[in-house]
Amino acid sequence: MSNALVSSMWDAVIGQPHAVELLQRLTEHPVHGFLLVGPEGCGKDEAARAFATTLLTGAADPTSREGRLIAQQGFADVHEIWREGASISAEMAQDIVESASRSPIESALKIIILHEVHLMAEAAVVRLLKTFEEPTAHVVFVLLADSLVPSLVTVASRCVVVQFGEVSADIIEAQLISEGVAQATAQSASHGAAGSIERARLLAQDGAYAARRLAFSSVPTSLDGSGSVALALVDDIVQRIEAATVPLEEQHKLEIEELEKRVKATGERGSGRKALLEAHKRQLRRFRSDELRSGLAVLAGVYRDAMSHAHNAHKTHDYAEAVAHIHTAMHNLGLNANETLLLQSLFLRLPIVRGAELL
Repeated sequence: MSNALVSSMWDAVIGQPHAVELLQRLTEHPVHGFLLVGPEGCGKDEAARAFATTLLTGAADPTSREGRLIAQQGFADVHEIWREGASISAEMAQDIVESASRSPIESALKIIILHEVHLMAEAAVVRLLKTFEEPTAHVVFVLLADSLVPSLVTVASRCVVVQFGEVSADIIEAQLISEGVAQATAQSASHGAAGSIERARLLAQDGAYAARRLAFSSVPTSLDGSGSVALALVDDIVQRIEAATVPLEEQHKLEIEELEKRVKATGERGSGRKALLEAHKRQLRRFRSDELRSGLAVLAGVYRDAMSHAHNAHKTHDYAEAVAHIHTAMHNLGLNANETLLLQSLFLRLPIVRGAELL
């Protein structure tokens, strides 16, 4: 979230007025399960924390002890759970069920926020269904999904579903400008943010963003058929992405320093330092994945342009196949694939494009 002063945790949810209004109404009459559906970066994570804070305290006050700790994923009665590996497994589901059976520590409710349920294994769905069919009075589940996949239909029927849309580039640009970002920078960052205000804020601080996009777009014309050149292009891009994480790492450093200052000043227990460090790791992984997806989308665009200028059916087929390979790689990024190996495998399969085919 931006360093700008906010009066409510709901202020962090940009461009989702209908979802926010519905969730605020739902806090008055909560049920046992809620399913928040929307693309990555749409604000549903922040909305889930604001919702949890309101359920527990009656308000989404970011300055309250509960609000601070929930925002940092460190409050005892709000459990945020992410998948380990390619999916949420049956074993993870069993751990969630057991956690739900235990009483809250310092609140009237225990809230379990489960991320990426669109990647939940079928066996995990079956295991959790019984808990949803026989809910415990002191537990509220908040499930987050990028899309409502077929395996979630039964779960969704037992939850209140709240839909989030993709935040438009125009809304993100306006938000950045309101935070003091120059219009040209805000426009560039908003179009590369894939609907995520957090990513847009980082890109707005990143002077090398345009150079990274150029590095991806120049790959097809830089290839020469040799493995050494393909691997060198991968190394260059990986190094650029490593450098791009510096602003986020600096932000994380400041957050840790602020946390330690507060603990030293107040002697506050349950500060959430471990949870904050884990959250930072996830944010770095997500930033890298977002950066790669953005770059690969640029790369796919080059091959699409080349298709329209190709002089024979054979080249058209090769370029279309390259686009398919790129989209497969983009999908595999969500499955915890090794980024360097993924890019190496992809670049070694990509065809060469001559500059004249892009005119």
